[in-house]
Parts: sequence; structure tokens; C-alpha cells
Amino acid sequence: MSNTLLKVSGLKKSFSIPDGMFGKKKTLKAVHDVSFMIPEGKTFSLVGESGCGKSTTGRLINRLIAPNQGEIWLDGDEISGKKESQLKTMRKKVQMIFQDPYASLNPRMKVRDIVAEPLAIHTKLSRAERYKQVAEILEVVGLSEYHANRYAHEFSGGQRQRIGIARALILKPRLIIADEPVSALDVSIQAQILNLLKDLQAEFNLTYLFISHDLSVVEHISDHIGVMYLGTIVESGPKEVIFSNPQHPYTKALLSSIPIPDPRLRRERIILQGDLPSPVNPPAGCRFHTRCPVATEACKGTEPALKKAGTDDHFVACHLVE
Repeated sequence: MSNTLLKVSGLKKSFSIPDGMFGKKKTLKAVHDVSFMIPEGKTFSLVGESGCGKSTTGRLINRLIAPNQGEIWLDGDEISGKKESQLKTMRKKVQMIFQDPYASLNPRMKVRDIVAEPLAIHTKLSRAERYKQVAEILEVVGLSEYHANRYAHEFSGGQRQRIGIARALILKPRLIIADEPVSALDVSIQAQILNLLKDLQAEFNLTYLFISHDLSVVEHISDHIGVMYLGTIVESGPKEVIFSNPQHPYTKALLSSIPIPDPRLRRERIILQGDLPSPVNPPAGCRFHTRCPVATEACKGTEPALKKAGTDDHFVACHLVE
């Protein structure tokens, strides 16, 4: 079995936001009691609607923001309570690929300087040595040394995302957090980037936390999936189990929305009623009960805990699942 590279336990994060004109504050509960683990060399995907806390979870793990509660263990080292001055070693092990390949690259810097910047921060290599590594990593992601002397605006969206991937790879990290890395790209380019990520994972034994709202994308790249709703994980399990035997009503609704390419086939569409509740004032009990088509009185009063559903690594937070 693979060793566990990342373990997240009881992670919580809330933000104080303005409430009206008189300086009052209210609390937005972005992440609520999230727990999962990722074996080394595997891909764990977080999926869910916009605003469910996926990206916030990724930023907590990378310690771009600090959690209010919970533990984050990376390669056997507990990092959730460390101060900023203690995190430099950790940051070499964890890198990010961002959603927008246009906004995530500095338009004033040439590609060689963008990709070499992590080396300038974390190593003592000379400029010539850094540029040599940049040329090598650009070849790995499907570009060439010729591209290193150009600016980001001279590239297409897919090429820019390859530059972002090269920047993430240059330090040889253990974990890469990919936050919606293909959502801003055309479908044909999405497939190229996903295949590149899978090839790089096999070549460098990379571990991915993949964040997406698109289940068809997640199906292509994942080993394990966690379904998030309003800041909490409502179902998690191996990809095959989630797609073949979903148990939570929210997971079933998400899967029913995936288009089927064959027009002769039809899938019963589950349309959820109502809007996503506000994370400022989440519902009592099960957070999904206000939109759930099979909710009972028990769902309104008691928050369900994640429990095993059939197999050892399939967990569901639902009162109706035995």
C-alpha cells in the first residue's frame, strides 16, 4: 500500500465579513469539519458547487490562509499550527496550479523568470543554473527553450497553463494542489492538460489534490473523490464507487447532470429545488436537507456524521444510508 502523504482532520475555517453600514461583523463558515487523506502518488478530487469551500480547503492545506481548527499532516509533519516563518521548507513540497492561466502569470516577466522564480526563492543556484533547469522543465511540459524568452501574453490559454505547470514542477514538489486547472480552457485543450498531468504524475510520482466542479473532468483524473456541500464533505470514496454506486442524494443529483454523448441514451435528471443556503447562516441538522428530495424530520435536527457505506473506504454523511 502507498504511504499517506497528506492527512487532513477536522479542518475548519471561518471569516468575519461586514454586516451592514455600522461596522458590525458576521461570520462566514467556509469550511466545516473536513477530513480526508491522500496516499502518495494518488489523486484526490474535491467536487461540488461554487461556494462550497473547495478552493478554501486547498488554500488551507497550502497554508496560504491559516485554519481556525483542525490538523494538516504533510509527509508526517504537522503544519497547521506552524508560523509563517516555519513554513518555508513545507512550501517546497507543496505547489499550486491556479484556475486562470491569464491572471496567474506576471505579464511583466518573461517565461524563464516566471518559472525560475521558485528556484530563486528556495535554492542558492546561480542564474545560469536556474535557467538551465527552466529549459529542461519546459521541455517536460510540452514547450521548448525557445519559449523561455517570451512574455505570457504571447501564448494561448493552454500554453499558459503549461507554463503554470512548469512553475509548479520546478521545485520537484511532493504535492500539487490543482485548483480548477482546466475550467478556463476549451474542451480539446482540457483533455491535453489532463493527459499531461497524468503523465507527469506517473513520471515524477506526484500526488494531486484536484479541485473541480466538473465531474466528467474528475472522472478522468481521480483515484478518490470527496463531494463537498456548503463547507463539508457529504460523501467520499474511490472513483469507481462514487460513479457506480452513489449514496448521498446530493452526489446523485450531481452525477445526473453529466451530459451523455450518445443522444439515444437518456438519464433521469435530478433537479434540486431552491438555492444554495448561505454559509453565513447554514441550516441546522443536515446542511443539505433544505434542498433534499428525501429529507426527513431527523435530517432537520441532527447533523449526520460520515459513516461507512458498504466498503471500508466509502463514507457517506446521510441519515438515510444504512
